Amino acid sequence: MQPVVQQHVPENSRIAIIGLGYVGLPLAIEFAKKYPVLGFDINSDRVKELSKGQDRTKEANLDELKQVIQDRKKEGAPTGLTFSSDKKDLSQYNVFIVTVPTPIDEFKSPDLKPLLSASSMLGSILKAGDVVIYESTVYPGCTEEDCVPVLEKTSGLVFNKDFFAGYSPERINPGDKVNTLTKIRKVTSGSTPEIAIYVDALYASIITAGTHKAPSIKVAEASKAIENAQRDINISFVNELALIFDKVGIDTNDVIEAAGTKWNFLKYKPGLVGGHCIGVDPYYLAHKAEALGYHPQVILSGRRVNDHMGHFVANKIVKLMIEKDHKIKGSKILIMGITFKENCPDVRNTRVVDIYHELIDFGLDVTIYDPWADSEEVKHEYGLDIVTSLNENEIYDGIIIAVAHKEFLTFDFKKYKRNNGVIFDTKACIDRNLVDCRL
Repeated sequence: MQPVVQQHVPENSRIAIIGLGYVGLPLAIEFAKKYPVLGFDINSDRVKELSKGQDRTKEANLDELKQVIQDRKKEGAPTGLTFSSDKKDLSQYNVFIVTVPTPIDEFKSPDLKPLLSASSMLGSILKAGDVVIYESTVYPGCTEEDCVPVLEKTSGLVFNKDFFAGYSPERINPGDKVNTLTKIRKVTSGSTPEIAIYVDALYASIITAGTHKAPSIKVAEASKAIENAQRDINISFVNELALIFDKVGIDTNDVIEAAGTKWNFLKYKPGLVGGHCIGVDPYYLAHKAEALGYHPQVILSGRRVNDHMGHFVANKIVKLMIEKDHKIKGSKILIMGITFKENCPDVRNTRVVDIYHELIDFGLDVTIYDPWADSEEVKHEYGLDIVTSLNENEIYDGIIIAVAHKEFLTFDFKKYKRNNGVIFDTKACIDRNLVDCRL
């Protein structure tokens, strides 16, 4: 039975969010202010942590999290949030929003295992009239061509007759406390015109910035893919400029500032491109293009440039050290930051590891320092040991500022740098008089 579509979302909407990471948790909190919500994650430790009002991602407003948890505990509560890792609890809900990761594998191909696994699980509890909305970033066609068949197979139900689907690409910016979920306009879509209206109304009920109803699920999927591919290409352009201007002997940021005096110049900055979106999504778009017989040129050339930047930084600091007569083998290097961006504990797809491995190949003694990162997560994901605080007596021959955490902006570099040591500022975030080189 198809949900009754009104101007306002039906009061019987009961929402389950599948995946409680950087995307799912903020979404669960906002929806829980207006609907009964279940936050579901297969990681039982994550569920226990959130049930106590704690969040290791630092994305949640903890006061709001605790409030919606309390709201749900009230007898007959029409709103609020509860958590579970038991799929049996999902059967009480009729709207399922999937926010699981969509990474790439070692061959830079889309890894749909988390997405298809979530779809299979939902299919096992799907009921007539249910709606499954995907937020995970994918290539155009993935929802209807890859996910829906799994839902049909495991549920025994018929798509667009018994159950329905939607797609609304996530636009979470980890670590950003200004451009939060409700303040970013949301693209929505549905598998039928009526469901598209329903999905749009659902999100419009929490997104104060408004929504944009795309004409199809494929259009919504493609919009997300090109958002990040466009940024990736723009950053690759300035990264290539940084490589060129290094040979010329001029500062890239000085050039950007000068060019930025024209009103229509876009002031992208060079740097490492990691994270769950920009460094991943272009490969999803390229995968779909190649499956259709077209081999993209611009998208993948941008990826090659950006993937090279870690190696450039490592090689550059070694050259600077040689110029200052350092013995390279055994010299101590401090890498400041391993998260993929500043003031955020997210280490997904961080390209700082490229710098580390290149320096290790040179025989350097490398320490990674990051007060924001979870050392156990870094060890699990990358096999690397990091420190979250520094030994005050340690002196380094070279320092690389890889991430512009707020703690690093007031860091006492002179205390930890050897007299003829080298500082490379990849973020151009500290006084340039302190540094030997910057991107």
